[in-house]
Amino acid sequence: MEAARPSGSWNGALCRLLLLTLAILIFASDACKNVTLHVPSKLDAEKLVGRVNLKECFTAANLIHSSDPDFQILEDGSVYTTNTILLSSEKRSFTILLSNTENQEKKKIFVFLEHQTKVLKKRHTKEKVLRRAKRRWAPIPCSMLENSLGPFPLFLQQVQSDTAQNYTIYYSIRGPGVDQEPRNLFYVERDTGNLYCTRPVDREQYESFEIIAFATTPDGYTPELPLPLIIKIEDENDNYPIFTEETYTFTIFENCRVGTTVGQVCATDKDEPDTMHTRLKYSIIGQVPPSPTLFSMHPTTGVITTTSSQLDRELIDKYQLKIKVQDMDGQYFGLQTTSTCIINIDDVNDHLPTFTRTSYVTSVEENTVDVEILRVTVEDKDLVNTANWRANYTILKGNENGNFKIVTDAKTNEGVLCVVKPLNYEEKQQMILQIGVVNEAPFSREASPRSAMSTATVTVNVEDQDEGPECNPPIQTVRMKENAEVGTTSNGYKAYDPETRSSSGIRYKKLTDPTGWVTIDENTGSIKVFRSLDREAETIKNGIYNITVLASDQGGRTCTGTLGIILQDVNDNSPFIPKKTVIICKPTMSSAEIVAVDPDEPIHGPPFDFSLESSTSEVQRMWRLKAINDTAARLSYQNDPPFGSYVVPITVRDRLGMSSVTSLDVTLCDCITENDCTHRVDPRIGGGGVQLGKWAILAILLGIALLFCILFTLVCGASGTSKQPKVIPDDLAQQNLIVSNTEAPGDDKVYSANGFTTQTVGASAQGVCGTVGSGIKNGGQETIEMVKGGHQTSESCRGAGHHHTLDSCRGGHTEVDNCRYTYSEWHSFTQPRLESVSV
Repeated sequence: MEAARPSGSWNGALCRLLLLTLAILIFASDACKNVTLHVPSKLDAEKLVGRVNLKECFTAANLIHSSDPDFQILEDGSVYTTNTILLSSEKRSFTILLSNTENQEKKKIFVFLEHQTKVLKKRHTKEKVLRRAKRRWAPIPCSMLENSLGPFPLFLQQVQSDTAQNYTIYYSIRGPGVDQEPRNLFYVERDTGNLYCTRPVDREQYESFEIIAFATTPDGYTPELPLPLIIKIEDENDNYPIFTEETYTFTIFENCRVGTTVGQVCATDKDEPDTMHTRLKYSIIGQVPPSPTLFSMHPTTGVITTTSSQLDRELIDKYQLKIKVQDMDGQYFGLQTTSTCIINIDDVNDHLPTFTRTSYVTSVEENTVDVEILRVTVEDKDLVNTANWRANYTILKGNENGNFKIVTDAKTNEGVLCVVKPLNYEEKQQMILQIGVVNEAPFSREASPRSAMSTATVTVNVEDQDEGPECNPPIQTVRMKENAEVGTTSNGYKAYDPETRSSSGIRYKKLTDPTGWVTIDENTGSIKVFRSLDREAETIKNGIYNITVLASDQGGRTCTGTLGIILQDVNDNSPFIPKKTVIICKPTMSSAEIVAVDPDEPIHGPPFDFSLESSTSEVQRMWRLKAINDTAARLSYQNDPPFGSYVVPITVRDRLGMSSVTSLDVTLCDCITENDCTHRVDPRIGGGGVQLGKWAILAILLGIALLFCILFTLVCGASGTSKQPKVIPDDLAQQNLIVSNTEAPGDDKVYSANGFTTQTVGASAQGVCGTVGSGIKNGGQETIEMVKGGHQTSESCRGAGHHHTLDSCRGGHTEVDNCRYTYSEWHSFTQPRLESVSV
């Protein structure tokens, strides 16, 4: 079984065979191949008939020609009609001639046009059997033209199976276009296998269809495998090329070179790629303004380039092009679309700014500053408010002293000339400046050969001004001796009129005078001493006393100056020793250094003469002075004086004999450093405020605690025996409790601790009941006596219903001789109590 082309009558087939045989016999020498195209009975002008594969004959042909003027062949083998054609039932044919001039070869292709009909052709049985013997059940390519005009249903081809000679075969198809979208586009006749299309097809929607053909017997037997059929939709030039943008906008700099790329346009075509239907050609069909023509477009790439270097933004800043794209490689019958391209010309700095005038004249008063004196204008044809238009001004000559500056007004682009440093009419009455101007952006030398800077001249006339007095120099000095008498006069501050160079008519006034030492004459500016001048005062620095003077003229204009009074030193200060306390540590040093100072200048000061000033010979015997240098001497002791404080008067004289006496407090101390001696209470003995360690303090505290315990024991024992008879009689003979306590000689001391009092013999004091005794220093021993105070007994120290300790009973005046107990009495009183405590 195979797919076969439909045929007419037997006579038609025989006719075609004869024509083919004749063509082969005639053109066998140079014929390439034969092509049969199935077309409708009517063909419109410029209608695609079909396509012939030219490459099977020639790889490249220089000349393609049709023997029939009603047909035209393009480079890709597309055959188009040039006129409207009506086909009869007879065939129509023509020849395509291919020529290659390089190889001098020629090839021909015979094209046969066959009218499509629905006539079923009867074949001779013998011929049918012979032909079927050679057929095979295999796919045969099939095609149809998109957007075909019919008539519909349109016959495409016939599907036949070889088994039809033995069986009754029914044909059917499935797939896209049949039972899949788009449904019912194709159908096949069940008995004949003729395949038909029911309506036009758009290739841009469906490029091809692959359907499956089936051959079955009435009882459902399938003698053949399913047959794939591919139906290709031949393209028709039914889509216009479309630009990717409705309006293209490009920008290019003015004065650019010939051939500079402006931009590229692009278009698309939905027709079949790599065919004449999608071979596009671009072109420019209009320009606004129309002349001169400055742009060209590449026909295949759509790239726009310049054809002239005379693009001038100052003349025309925008061009509008009307562009066209056409398929069929731009042939007249191809489909075309237009679009708009706007080309903006960008500015370059091809015009220098130029002054509207070459010279200017202006004036300014002297002594004025930060004032605007002139505005200059320039012209520039470049784009306004860009770096190519904005101006930068500079002063080229005449501003060596820096009196002027010129800046640009950002709004008007004018140059503003200002005075930044005062001018002096007396020095110069006229100044001539040369100013220049350039743009912010560099000048484009390629755009214009002219590159010189535009310049202008400015004449500035300086006008005179009544300036008032001038305090020049601002600081003036005079010399006066310190301690000058009140009323002493001296030249003062002088101001003058800068125009007359005279000081007449100028009044003076004192603004500041720190200590009020001088007065100033209003008319002359001279000064007079009002109080005694002292060069050594705190307000004086480096021997100069400054006052501020205000000078004014008759018009009220003023100036201010400073008058420095240089005070010449006199010997009015005696040298003295500033450090009046001296400490000498005897174990480590035998002398101390003393230094004298003199507030006067060195001419009235050192070398100093040091001497001991005393009316007693003891100072001379104990101390000695020796000069070290011009301002210092060494004080040393002699004859080994004891520790203690001494007053040593010392006289210091300067080189002119003025002297003063300084009494030094000299301390001889038992110390290592001077800081150690500052903590002593009695520097004469080197003792005093002894610093105790932590263990010594702890021992003292423990001793005090022990004494409190003994006292508490005594009090408790006394309260326990309060009802017993008197143990210690008042009239017992005096007994002494002698404690052997040998010590080194020293001063008498008084010790007091919790009611136990130690006093010297013969001393009288408020007695304390229960006082143990008095210590009597006698021959290096201390005798502790038992005393009682105020003729009171232990019984008398009791109150009604209360018990008092010995310490809490205070007596009156106590006599040592009248309040003594014997040892036995004391023993009998304390022994039982101590035993009870020990138990």
